[in-house]
Amino acid sequence: MENISESVINEIKKVVSGKDEIIKKVVSAVFAGGSVLLEDVPGVGKTTLALAVSKAFGLKFKRIQFTPDTVASDIMGYTAYDSAAGKFVYHEGAAMTNILLADEINRTSGKTQSALLEVMEEGTCTVDGVKHEVLKPFSVIATQNPSGSAGTSKLPQSQLDRFLIKLKMGYPDKDSMRKILQERHHSNPLDDMRTVCTLEELLETQEKCRNVFVDDKIYDYISQLCEESRNSPLVSVGVSPRGALALCKMAKATAFCEGRNYVVPQDIRANFYNVCGHRIILSAKAKIAEKSEFNVLEEVLKSVKSPEVASE
Repeated sequence: MENISESVINEIKKVVSGKDEIIKKVVSAVFAGGSVLLEDVPGVGKTTLALAVSKAFGLKFKRIQFTPDTVASDIMGYTAYDSAAGKFVYHEGAAMTNILLADEINRTSGKTQSALLEVMEEGTCTVDGVKHEVLKPFSVIATQNPSGSAGTSKLPQSQLDRFLIKLKMGYPDKDSMRKILQERHHSNPLDDMRTVCTLEELLETQEKCRNVFVDDKIYDYISQLCEESRNSPLVSVGVSPRGALALCKMAKATAFCEGRNYVVPQDIRANFYNVCGHRIILSAKAKIAEKSEFNVLEEVLKSVKSPEVASE
């Protein structure tokens, strides 16, 4: 019998072909209670994946298409005077949901992008001095095109830091491309998706992920990796404590999806780049040497010895 993670992953795979590892990481991030940033060129399935995730979980879902004229109140909501009620009434924004698809988030202004900071960090929307709680659970799945595309506005570092993981979809291989064409010959597979995880099951799963056992050696391993990133001459801003906590969360969710109730070093290594790649800022030395974030973090991983954990 499939466990809950297998059921969700297999349902999403009916729609998104050839991206099993990406699907698993997105599902793990939702189980960890975090948000996901999907970055790639248009047309590779970023929005389709976000829609498939929302359908598999069966949660309340809203989508906001970011454009240059999108304003903060579209996300947070606004208050307006209701003459019938004789008072100001709060009207919900797009953030009042369980899963928010923020499509092409870098197509709007930095001011509007920053409106998501409070929601992603605190789970509240403050409008006219009044806080409004968003639904629980809550996750943002944002998509963006590469920053070099025309009409885009780069996300500020403080905004990027709120995303648990950042992923690139990439093009499908030939066999996956053929499968996509065949499956969409007569209909859209999204229309046939089933809900395989209820709200109660997701909340219970998130609690189980929080309770996954982490050995002290694993805590030391995470701390050493983050410390090494800060000491590297190729990095001007290393992994912050928030980044270390995010790495631990993703490792626990990954362990759960693998059917374990404990974290092993491989769970850390498997998530290190996707959790930390968007959190570091490379130094001038790295740019001169044409090193990418992946290259630098790969060197960090190699420089820190993996601990021996009895249960691995």
